[in-house]
Parts: sequence; C-alpha cells; structure tokens
Amino acid sequence: MENTLIIIPTYNEIENIASIIAAVFDTGLAVDVLIVDDQSPDGTAQEVINQMDSYPERLFLESKSKKEGLGAAYVHGFLWALCRQYKYIFEMDADFSHDPKELPSMLQELKNQSDVVVGSRYIHGVNVVNWPLSRVMLSFFASVYVRWITGMPVKDATAGYVGYRRAVLEQLHLDQIKFVGYAFQIEMKYKAWIRGLRVTEHPIIFVNRALGTSKMNGSIIWEALFGVLFLRLNKSKFLKKR
Repeated sequence: MENTLIIIPTYNEIENIASIIAAVFDTGLAVDVLIVDDQSPDGTAQEVINQMDSYPERLFLESKSKKEGLGAAYVHGFLWALCRQYKYIFEMDADFSHDPKELPSMLQELKNQSDVVVGSRYIHGVNVVNWPLSRVMLSFFASVYVRWITGMPVKDATAGYVGYRRAVLEQLHLDQIKFVGYAFQIEMKYKAWIRGLRVTEHPIIFVNRALGTSKMNGSIIWEALFGVLFLRLNKSKFLKKR
C-alpha cells in the first residue's frame, strides 16, 4: 500500500473511468486509487472491476448501497482512507476537468508547505476552458460570495481538486459533515481554515468534460448559497471539541 490515495467519486462515468484511472497511474506517482461509485446504472463499477487486474493492489472500488451525492461519497472515501495508513488523500473528478498531471506538483506542495492544497481555477485570473460564460460567472462569483461571508482567503472555495494531509481529516469530524454538493467543498475548506490549518492554492486549468453529463443542478447551487451562511453562523460551534 502506498501512502497517497486518490479518491474519485463516480456516477455514470463509463465513458471516462478507464481513461482517468490510466491517466492517474501514468503520472508515475506511487499512489493508490479508490473509486467510490454511487450505484451507477451504466456499468461504471463493473468497468473498474475490469481494470483491477491491470493495477493489482493499487486500484480499489467501494460501491455504495444508494446514491447520496458527492459529499457523502467523499466522506465514505475519507473514512476508508483513515482506516488504512494513507498520509496524503486527494479528491478529484472522473471527467478530466481535473488534470492528473497536476498531481505531482500538488502532492509536493502538500508535503512541503500545506495541510490542504486546492487546485484553483481563480488564483491567477480565470482559468476555465469550454464552460459557458454563465457557468463561469456563477462559479467565480460564488467564490467571491464565500470570501465575503466567511472571510476565508481562498479564491476557489468550491474547487473539487483538493489534497489533504491525514491529520486534517482526523480533525474535521467527518461524521458531522452536513452538505453534499458545492457546499461540501466549501465546508471542508472552511472547517480546516478556522482551525488554523494551512490552506494553499495551486493554479490549474479547469477543462469542461468532453464525455458524459454534468451532475450539477439547481439544488446544489441553492445548498451552497445558504450553506455558506450556516457555516459562518456556526463557526464557534465547529471549533468546540466533542
């Protein structure tokens, strides 16, 4: 078992899953990969099983009993990682919007100077490719809104390409994570930041998926808008030890 784990949640990613697995291992990093599948009806989980012979002892699959959303899939993966001896845990999408070639530099930053490293679309301007302008504006101003409400100095608060030191996940009381969509990503960063942990941003170019369909919907956006207020109003509560 390696000391770095890449968690990739999936729901109907049959077009991408074999390629993204190969791309992660092609980085040459000594990593394991965990796919957390949310009961995809398109055969994504079976394709992961088909790939396991090519990556023995390095590729793993957790099939959830029901579809519960992105946040729940990641929490499942984090708990799986904490039950093993992984020191660095990454989350990334299956659709190549997060380039696996960024993993070596993000991992190095995590080892050297960060507790949480964020693959950021907005640290140097707006680095998004093939998104409609309306979605770029929504995402960008969502992060501005988060900074305004919370005071958290992270320019891409909704980013989903993130690496954590093990100790961070051990502190965040994963059983109390409340949100499932964009708000989940904000919640994880916010709870780390208010504890004084080092959250840094690494510039990436985010490329919209070429295959498959986006899982974003209106309920996820509303959850993020109201979730930020919930997080700010409950700041002192989150800092209390159980």
